[in-house]
Amino acid sequence: MPNRRFLHACLLALVMAAPMASAEAPLTLVHVHGLSYSADGRQLMIPSHHGLAVYSEGRWSKAEGPAHDYMGFAATRDAIYSSGHPAPNSGLTNPFGLIKSRDGGRSWQKLGLEGESDFHLMAASHGTNAVYVFNPQPNSRMRQAGIHYTLDDGKTWQRAEAKGLPARLQSLAVHPSDPKLVVAATAEGPFLSRNAGRSFERLGGGRQALAVSFDLDGQHLWFSSYANQAQLWRVALQAGAPAQPVKLPVLGEDAVAYLAQHPQRPAEIAIATFKRSVYLSPDRGGRWTQIAKEGATR
Repeated sequence: MPNRRFLHACLLALVMAAPMASAEAPLTLVHVHGLSYSADGRQLMIPSHHGLAVYSEGRWSKAEGPAHDYMGFAATRDAIYSSGHPAPNSGLTNPFGLIKSRDGGRSWQKLGLEGESDFHLMAASHGTNAVYVFNPQPNSRMRQAGIHYTLDDGKTWQRAEAKGLPARLQSLAVHPSDPKLVVAATAEGPFLSRNAGRSFERLGGGRQALAVSFDLDGQHLWFSSYANQAQLWRVALQAGAPAQPVKLPVLGEDAVAYLAQHPQRPAEIAIATFKRSVYLSPDRGGRWTQIAKEGATR
């Protein structure tokens, strides 16, 4: 079972974070809602409460584009998908529903459910652009709450029956090349579906799962957990495969909330924690460099 006191502390840290500053002043990461590399690998992108923060060539900056509150942020090979809330005085309808950007967040296309849904749990397939969301309540295109997916940028949605999946979800991930393979992180561990969410089976020996992310090789899954200390695991997508531990920096009472893999250098991974610290590793956890500490970027 999850450490409820730890999770409560993590959520409290997010709520009490300071606002993101302007581009001229040091950026403060607020309400970290995702973590992704750009398609060319030159930028590490973090959606936050006041826009998109970018780490590139050793420096942080605020990305071009509107300072929306991006939720459910998910990047693919050629696009970014998100949900969330518009920036003040933008004139846009709140919440967004599903939106898409093909230019790194400078502009966004509306894909439906505007004014109806804010998807905090969202995942997208890196190579196919399949998008999975958890919808907490019905809307005009989803008659029931639960996991739904779209293969055509929101034109049509299918509900996943989710047999065998525990009720409370932490995060979702979609396979980079097979849109039918989806993983849900739960307090009882990561659960894998091979049939677009119709049914799920447990992976990783029953360890708690907080964040989940498919390896871009399509053969492995990463997931984080917390049991008296932060943990990170990598497991092959085979029945009975043992989860292999991945070395982490010392995080104290913190844990990995998001993980991203460099698209051009697969050994390079990035993590963001619940308390808004960010680290890079060039060798799958052998060495780590901290690039943000509890939201402070310098």
